[in-house]
Amino acid sequence: MSDTLEKAAAALNEKLAGGEFDSSAKFAIADLGSIVLDANGARVSDEDADVILSADADTFEQILSGELNPTGAFMAGKLSVDGDMGIAMKLASVLA
Repeated sequence: MSDTLEKAAAALNEKLAGGEFDSSAKFAIADLGSIVLDANGARVSDEDADVILSADADTFEQILSGELNPTGAFMAGKLSVDGDMGIAMKLASVLA
């Protein structure tokens, strides 16, 4: 299991703390693996989710650090969304 993914899951849990996210989403990070977020928090996993957000590791790190807005990444073609776009938008607002 990737140390990078474990650190990212921990950072996502900090961002989700106190936020209302009652759906499920998966970040699929190229060449690293996946992180699933739901009402129980974020964890390294490849289980099914309502929406899948795919990006390379650099883009994911920029989104996580706040350097890159998820909506901007999507518009620039750096982030692809497969599934419920409404859930993706809700997640973007929780992570902002």
